[in-house]
Amino acid sequence: MSHAEGGTTHATEPDRLRDEALQAIASARDLDELDEVRTRHLGKRSGLAALQRTLGQLDPDERRKRGQAINAARTALAEAEAARRAQLEAQRDQVQLAAEAIDVTLPPRTPARGRLHPVHETMEAMLDVLTGLGYRVAEGPEVETDWHNFDALNTPPDHPARSLQDTIYVHRLDGSTQLAEDGPTGVLLRTQTSPMRIRAMQSSQPPLYVAVPGRVYRSDTPDATHLPMFHQIEGLAVDTDLSFADLKGSLEVAAKALLGEDVALRFRPHFFPFTEPSCELDAFYAGRWMELLGAGMVHPNVLAAGGYDPDRYQGFAWGMGVDRMAMLRHDIADLRLFIENDLRFLQSL
Repeated sequence: MSHAEGGTTHATEPDRLRDEALQAIASARDLDELDEVRTRHLGKRSGLAALQRTLGQLDPDERRKRGQAINAARTALAEAEAARRAQLEAQRDQVQLAAEAIDVTLPPRTPARGRLHPVHETMEAMLDVLTGLGYRVAEGPEVETDWHNFDALNTPPDHPARSLQDTIYVHRLDGSTQLAEDGPTGVLLRTQTSPMRIRAMQSSQPPLYVAVPGRVYRSDTPDATHLPMFHQIEGLAVDTDLSFADLKGSLEVAAKALLGEDVALRFRPHFFPFTEPSCELDAFYAGRWMELLGAGMVHPNVLAAGGYDPDRYQGFAWGMGVDRMAMLRHDIADLRLFIENDLRFLQSL
């Protein structure tokens, strides 16, 4: 081979490699394949890179010609690769936009709407009835003193309700961690909403008509009709010339407004230390009578503890179980269903 023929071969080799690379670039079907083509034809191990490493073996004239050809090939390949990349990116974006397109003419996906828990809904319904009868709503602390929870409500120190088996005590007023076994210990989780009778009377002058909703706590083992934490609404009316007939009529109106006019109700004599006379109200449900509330005429000692003159004022009061009322309203046989947070159950109501 003559020197001229060798020069022609060296000059055309970059063109051959350029043409192969251009064809591969044009044939790349996606960006990943284009990246592979770029590495193979423009990377450190490409044919053009190998040719460039041989430039030092050529005479100056051939080195110049081959160098120019290699640079021209690199420039052409870089421009072709950039153009092809722009095309493939545009195609990718079109596909992605089509996949993510939103048809604004379609109805939207409506998220599930929350609603009140059935116990809370029942409490709101009960308060609506009571406020319609002229009662105002008041709330009190869940952590109470034994004086408000027991003593002021005419509950003697040896009453069974004050034992550790029935009441959840917090601590003694004297700072001791030992709980007494024979009486009050200072601070406790209220066992009823009744302590607000005393607080309401101490802060307001008669006539007084107040409804107190809230949580209460007792050392009960959970079963179908008992929970260690449940809800009550306390009702208190103090005025002149109130009688047991007013109590009975008020409770009948409230119960029938919540459970329906045809609900069967009965009053039973009972004993509570803070009312005299006292009774319990039952409703007929699922073939049996279920206790709804305890009630009675406010004991004179309780009126005096609240700062009222028992010779001048009379009152009646009751404590209504909200959870049991919710059982009747929603035809539920087990109180524990209300606290299990099973959405299937709650959504079925």
